[in-house]
Amino acid sequence: MRTALLQSSGRPGSVVENLKVLDEAAGRAAAAGAALLVAPEMFLTGYAIGDAIGRLAEPADGDSADAIAETATRHGIAIAYGYPERDGETVHNSAQLISADGTRLANYRKTHLFGCAERDHFTPGDQPVVQAELNGLTVGLMICYDVEFPENVRAHALAGTDLLVVPTANMHPFELVAESMVPVRAFENQMYIAYANRVGQEGEFEFFGLSTLVGPDGIARTRAGRSEQLVLADADPAFLAASREANPYLNDRRPGLYGSLG
Repeated sequence: MRTALLQSSGRPGSVVENLKVLDEAAGRAAAAGAALLVAPEMFLTGYAIGDAIGRLAEPADGDSADAIAETATRHGIAIAYGYPERDGETVHNSAQLISADGTRLANYRKTHLFGCAERDHFTPGDQPVVQAELNGLTVGLMICYDVEFPENVRAHALAGTDLLVVPTANMHPFELVAESMVPVRAFENQMYIAYANRVGQEGEFEFFGLSTLVGPDGIARTRAGRSEQLVLADADPAFLAASREANPYLNDRRPGLYGSLG
């Protein structure tokens, strides 16, 4: 499945402008043969927008979700994007996957919040594995800091995730995550990982980009630089099956030895 990664911070604070950016990227991605477009963490509103998060937060089935469903349908491409989700008085840092026919397939709430910038505004989710079927692949959702916890990604592997989609807002000096940790997570769990990062200065943060789609062999199929880009690569089910046969980590585990690690 050809997957496009939108590396952009959009227009922080403007939902209307970010919907336009997403629409334009969806058109380019679809024209290049992509079946899935992945946008970064909090793409709908911007990440470093302070108290505006609460004002701009929307339900999972809100107006912006409807607009993105229309974009997905018009361009014939599935879209995964990050946004602040309002559920009553609670706000979550969430990611949603919408199919090419406009169906809301999955909604994930970030389980591991990073720093005061997130803990001051969000309530963590409590469902670590959220999945949907898309074009013959089991797609899982995760957000940024979540992927840095090996238990999180292993839970997805044990649940059968083939392609782990990770909208991200990672900043300098944590380039190690994109360059080294994400490839290791893909290899040790035998899955594809699509890691779509924000880029550029936003408030106090300098987002470093380096978005990537990594295969189960730990090799990047594509990697963006440090500017706004749309990059594409394929998640190949046949290669995934062959890699899992050659690297049977999940079958060779001895869970009885690890019980004390919980």
